Parts: sequence; structure tokens; C-alpha cells
Amino acid sequence: MEKKDKEFRSSHFARLPVKYLPPEDKYIFAPPNPKYKFNLIGTGMMGLEHLRVTYLEGRATIHGIYDPNPQSVAAAQGVLSQIDSNLKLKVYDDLESACMDPEVDGLIISTPNFSHISVIREAVKSKKHILLEKPMATTIPDAHEIYSIAKNYPAVFQIGLQYRYKAMYVDAIQEALNHRKLGDIKMIHILEHRIPFLDKVKQWNKFNQYSGGTLVEKCCHYFDLMNLFAQSRPKKVYATGSMAVNFRSFEYNGRKSDILDNAVVSVDYENGVRAGFTLCMFSPQFYEELMLCGDEGHLRTYESVDFLPGPKQKTSLEIKVGENSTSRISQPCYPTYIEQSGHSGATFFEHKYFIDTIEGSKSSVATAEEGFWSIVVGYAAQKSIELGGPIKINELLQEYSINL
Repeated sequence: MEKKDKEFRSSHFARLPVKYLPPEDKYIFAPPNPKYKFNLIGTGMMGLEHLRVTYLEGRATIHGIYDPNPQSVAAAQGVLSQIDSNLKLKVYDDLESACMDPEVDGLIISTPNFSHISVIREAVKSKKHILLEKPMATTIPDAHEIYSIAKNYPAVFQIGLQYRYKAMYVDAIQEALNHRKLGDIKMIHILEHRIPFLDKVKQWNKFNQYSGGTLVEKCCHYFDLMNLFAQSRPKKVYATGSMAVNFRSFEYNGRKSDILDNAVVSVDYENGVRAGFTLCMFSPQFYEELMLCGDEGHLRTYESVDFLPGPKQKTSLEIKVGENSTSRISQPCYPTYIEQSGHSGATFFEHKYFIDTIEGSKSSVATAEEGFWSIVVGYAAQKSIELGGPIKINELLQEYSINL
């Protein structure tokens, strides 16, 4: 078989301000030739990250945007002008027009959580490729509806569970699941200490009704990882948590915030794997950790950003396998310009795999089925805290007449 020639190309170099070269003399610095056009539905903080990453990845452009908030629209136009002052965005007056524009190949949906279900019902009429931000929905019935829609959807339907593309987790997946360096995984623990929820338009993320609750909104990423490493469906969930520090006196339009800021979650899986998750959202630093223990070894990886001066190692991964094989310590990372583009570079690779999948390559994208199960664990954990007892997943699904 003839091997296809491959050249080093980087859209990063094309974005460097090399103004002394005329266009005909640019080769390494030549701008990419994007093949796809996407529309961006929702241009808040996450939407702007998707916009920047689209141009950094280089194979697509953002053709147009839809957001009912004029300040969000202006922010998107401002970000695009920083990328290239010659680029323009088409601004749509309504969701239907943004979804159905025949010039567009795909839709990136990053609207508030509670709106995902209504946006998806309109977006799927287009039959365009879809990248839907996490959490896919705020309730189990809505998540199941989206999962059911995606089963027979004629184009790519990807969920934005991008933490699985962080460098530390990519290496952990490679070692634990592909190389099976730990043998059979038996226990999983994930921990996140971080600052509180940031401000959003109309402060929707301060209320369970609109966000789905902290363990759905923030933590579906981690439950996706737990499900992935467990290689099984959750059987039982037990959680404790509270509103200990954050937003205790916060009100918006006369309504008091009810969002959790800490939790400890325990998950039993059908195959016997046990997993735990610990969350603290009133920490002065970002610290994220995964520990896996199998019958042949142990893996620990972390990411730490503490805002203190001086150079520090941001990430680490260590594998200890005793006499079974080699042990090692490494520092998983991406190029700085990719890591700084958002979520430690995970969003960049989320976009890369989205387009790879559009082009027919086999990619490890987060499916609607995986998105559904991440919601199930988060919702069960929220309900466990509310009721004060364990939640059996089969009974929870039966409440909504869901049989899987």
C-alpha cells in the first residue's frame, strides 16, 4: 500500500504576526484552508472558548452565532476580531435560522444547561453534525430523550465531556485501559478542589432548577471518567453534601441560591468496581486528582494550580506496579499554546476528534450514551443527598419508565 506523504503543519504558526512576508511567500506561516463551517449556539464563556479553539484547530471556521444576549454577541465579535480583524460573524435573529442555514456543516451548542433539550429538538431537524456541551441535560428524562434521538441521528452527535481529553487522563486511559498496566481495575477515586462557580448571565448556575445541581453541572465530567475506567454501568450511588460556604446569602431576583459547594459520592458498579468522588468548591487553588487501583498496580495523576509565585510542575502521573512490571513518573502535557486555549487543552482535542469523526476517522468521542450515564450518576448523587440514603440505579430509571 502506498504511504501518503505527510508534512508538518500547525495552525498555531499561521496565527503568528509575521507581517513582513507577502502572502505569496508564506508556506509554514500560511493560514489554514478551513473545510468546514460551524454555527455557534450560545456565546457565553464556554462558547467563546469553542470559538477560539475552532480557529486554533484550523480545519473549520465559525460562520455565525446565535445568542439572545446582545453582550454575549458583542463578546464573540470581539474575540473573533482579536483572532483576525478581517473575519466576520453572521448574527442570527432566531434559533431556527441558525440551525437551518444551508451554508453550515455543524452546530456547536453551548447554551445554559436547562435550555439544551429545547435547543436540541430544533437543532436535530437540520441533520447537521452536533457538538453539545455538557451536561447534555439537567434531568434524566431529558437526557434519555437526547440519547434516544442520537441513536439514529444521521450525522455526528458528540457530547462535550472534554475532560477525558486532558493530557493526564489521556495517559491514564492509555496505561490503565489500553495497556492494562494495572490489571483489572478494582477501585477508583477522583478529587477536585477548586474556586466557586463563576458568574453567568442571569446567574443560572446558582440554582439547581437551571443547572441540574452541582453534581450534574460540574461533576458529570468526573462521573464520565469513573464510568469509563469502571467499564461498567453504575448499580448504586450514595452521597453526602451541603452548601457550607459559597452563596449562602446570594439572591437573584429575590430567589436564594441552593447550589451545593461540597460533596462526597460513592458509586458501586455492576462488575464490582467501587468508586469515590470528593468535591470542594471553596478552595483557593485548583487541584484535581485521579487514583486507580487494580489487582496488579496503582496509578495516580494530578493537576495543580495554586496561584503562588515560582515555577512548579502542573501535572504528574505515577504508576507503581511492584514486581509486576516497570514503574514510572511522568508529566503529561500538551504544547503551551494548546493548554492555554482552555480546559488544559482538552477542548482543542475535543474539536480535533469532532472533525476527525466527521471525516470518517475512528475517534474516542464522548457519545450520547456516555453522556446519559454521566447524568444518571450525577442525578442519583443529588437525589441521595436530598433523601439521605443510597439510590439504586435500576429503581431510579424505573421511576421514569426507562429500561436499558
